Amino acid sequence: MVLWARNGISIGNNCYIGRNSQIECNVKIGNDVLIANNVAFVGRYDHHYQQVGTPTRLASQIRDPDYNWLEKDRVTHVENDVWLGYGVIILSGVNIKQGAIVAAGSVVTKDVEAYSIYAGCPAKKIADRFETEGDIHDHLEIYNSKY
Repeated sequence: MVLWARNGISIGNNCYIGRNSQIECNVKIGNDVLIANNVAFVGRYDHHYQQVGTPTRLASQIRDPDYNWLEKDRVTHVENDVWLGYGVIILSGVNIKQGAIVAAGSVVTKDVEAYSIYAGCPAKKIADRFETEGDIHDHLEIYNSKY
């Protein structure tokens, strides 16, 4: 596992992070989160690729103490009861709301709605996690009483 962040990583209670996963940006992970193997949280603007006259390879980067480009302090949020499938890539600054599921191999570039299932590259909503609002209500009632 690789862990690095400019400003910090926080991981809630009862989380699982699978082997070969990487967190390389500012991330706050809630409780009861399931992160499969080979999941990566990566920076969206880790290299200042618009530095005129400088190859991207040599441009300033997020690890530099004086780095001052886009979104250097932005945080990725993963709320409670989320499942990130095998090989998911999440770009920095995204919010994955409570109860969401992201299918294996997806690339998350935008926020993910609560209790929704997302898939693809880029990830898009393909279904609701539960069939009815009543099911979500019942799930939350039981979840909140147990955890």
